[in-house]
Amino acid sequence: MTERPVPAPTRPRVLSGIQPTADSFHLGNYLGAVRNWVALQETHDTFYCVVDLHAITAGHDPALLRQRTRVGAAQLLASGLDPDRCTLFVQSQVPEHAQLAWVLSCITGFGEASRMTQFKDKSAKQGADRSSVGLFTYPVLQAADILLYQADAVPVGEDQRQHLELTRDLAHRFNTNYGPTFVVPAPYILKETAKITDLQQPTAKMSKSASSPAGVVDLLDEPAKSAKKIKSAVTDTGREIIFDPVDKPGVSNLLTIYSALDGRSIETLVGAYDGKGYGDLKKDLAEVLVAWVGPIQERTKTYLDDPAQLDKILAIGAEKARSVAEATLHRVYERVGFLAPASRS
Repeated sequence: MTERPVPAPTRPRVLSGIQPTADSFHLGNYLGAVRNWVALQETHDTFYCVVDLHAITAGHDPALLRQRTRVGAAQLLASGLDPDRCTLFVQSQVPEHAQLAWVLSCITGFGEASRMTQFKDKSAKQGADRSSVGLFTYPVLQAADILLYQADAVPVGEDQRQHLELTRDLAHRFNTNYGPTFVVPAPYILKETAKITDLQQPTAKMSKSASSPAGVVDLLDEPAKSAKKIKSAVTDTGREIIFDPVDKPGVSNLLTIYSALDGRSIETLVGAYDGKGYGDLKKDLAEVLVAWVGPIQERTKTYLDDPAQLDKILAIGAEKARSVAEATLHRVYERVGFLAPASRS
């Protein structure tokens, strides 16, 4: 049963975030997450953040981080997030994230933190001696992100499910030790989420860490470059256009992308390309992609051309976020036993 120490908002609350670690979101980011964030504005009390605190766990360039944070926020707004219908903010502008993370780290076992598979994978790649403590405690900060806003649910993919389980465990543990304080969030599994894979390795998830840039379509790429990537996508043996992710992962990925951008069902697309070849499918999909991404690029540029206005939107979002975060942290501090600050009057 969900524990709720405070009155529920009129709509269930969700929280999600995205890192500003690249110069552009890619098609997998949009179709797998951001598009669903936009839809959730209609049915939920939505909190979305650009998680720049998470972005510094493995080294970074300060000027580049600042630029990418603005670019990330601009793309979210250009993709349909409406600051009048959601709370959009930058994580570092709400200091309660780091403050709650410290408290949660003090009730997190070293062993359970060590079992987080993402840390094990990343530290194995770069070496344990070169991995930061921040990378190790990343899931605790992620738990703070969620619990700070009393989120009922968190949109997650399989790669984040373990982190959400840790969040749930920490919420239960705190509530048991100190009294009901946090909502215990549930995973929000979107049945219709498009699973977009690498254009050059169609059995692997499209990712900014892909081995080949040719496999990733960035939203802010030149349209001609994106079209070329689609036309050069790896397909499968034979010529028949059918949806079979196991035996025909390449063409199935293209059909998934096509359906997500065009709105027609995969079944309808398969019928439309009966008797045609992969070249026809790629050519048409490239045209659909170029037409779809153009308006997003234009809106992104509009926001980036006026950084003062963009920063103002984010400042308003941070203020809205802090109104919730401060209340949660106040309850946490009180229950942990910290002294309340004395009045300066």
